Amino acid sequence: MAMKLLSRDTRLLCELALRPLALVFWSILGARALDNGLARTPTMGWLHWERFMCNLDCQEDPDACISEQLFMQMAELMASDGWRDAGYEYLCIDDCWMAPERDSKGRLQADPQRFPSGIKHLANYVHSKGLKLGIYADVGNKTCAGFPGSFGFYDIDAQTFADWGVDLLKFDGCYCDSLVSLANAPNYTDIQYYCNHWRNFDDVYDSWESIKNILAWTVTNQKEIVEVAGPGGWNDPDMLVIGNFGLSWDQQVTQMALWAIMAAPLLMSNDLRQISSQAKALLQNEDVIAINQDPLGKQGYCFRKETHIEVWERPLSNLAWAVAVRNLQEIGGPLSYIIQISSLGRGLACNPGCFITQLLPEKVQLGFYEWTGTLKTRINPSGTVLLRLER
Repeated sequence: MAMKLLSRDTRLLCELALRPLALVFWSILGARALDNGLARTPTMGWLHWERFMCNLDCQEDPDACISEQLFMQMAELMASDGWRDAGYEYLCIDDCWMAPERDSKGRLQADPQRFPSGIKHLANYVHSKGLKLGIYADVGNKTCAGFPGSFGFYDIDAQTFADWGVDLLKFDGCYCDSLVSLANAPNYTDIQYYCNHWRNFDDVYDSWESIKNILAWTVTNQKEIVEVAGPGGWNDPDMLVIGNFGLSWDQQVTQMALWAIMAAPLLMSNDLRQISSQAKALLQNEDVIAINQDPLGKQGYCFRKETHIEVWERPLSNLAWAVAVRNLQEIGGPLSYIIQISSLGRGLACNPGCFITQLLPEKVQLGFYEWTGTLKTRINPSGTVLLRLER
């Protein structure tokens, strides 16, 4: 069972949740989180929250309410439409699945109208599709949407999830007033002890402003967060909103490219029943996923920021590197930018030379470049060019 912490303010959540989470982990696993063999590369899957939120009205909106029907349909598509084979293996339930009250034995229970067959049945169905099931709970007295929280019930809830066959827990941090361990700065050593990945910043929205804010926070804080990421524990900038309504094509490319560079969990929140072929191809791009899932497990970083350009890079296995060049302008046409080859990969990526392949926005074999040469790119406004360098 993989543990991940998400919150409206994770800087408070992780420190608050550490001691209680020990009970959850030891109850289910009997092992430390980073010794559980999970999340050796960033988790990939689907999570309902950003797209479907807390829609409880199955009478008026049966195709979009939080129900077993929604998750069974998504599981079927993940298995049949190439998502599972591309690596998206976790189908994750977020908030609003619960009944308003615990049962007579103090156990969480699914809403009987929206999940009439129960979570164990849903888990069995998801597993039959070759997928894994994630579920949501909250460290406090209530979930963020007001459903029963786990405070005072950690052992019971851990055993309930284990009995149901749940594979991943997203543990949120609302309504934590009764917890006393409060810190404004996260202790990532402690966080890693209990979590396979953790949220650092605000919830993602289906908007370019939201994506920009997440990237800006990451650049500002990268000295603190980049080195703590690695096999078994990852920084989580939140869900992929590719295939929804708020991002242009170039902005969707930017999210996919930078989430790959950041070694971020790839948890889509979209409607797989209605996704465009273009968005599907981007999300299933095997070359980009290979960067995200690279077994070296090093998170990338922004190493150059100019007036209109950011350049990010990430070390990969076999001495390869990924490089992303992002156009910060949101006006005008494509921007030309010349990169000194010797500046890439801390001066090592192309010494004495390397083959460069552009992966996004489209795949192009750019050829062999010597260490003393330059590379000219053209990047659309709010877009990103993603490159792979191999010696």
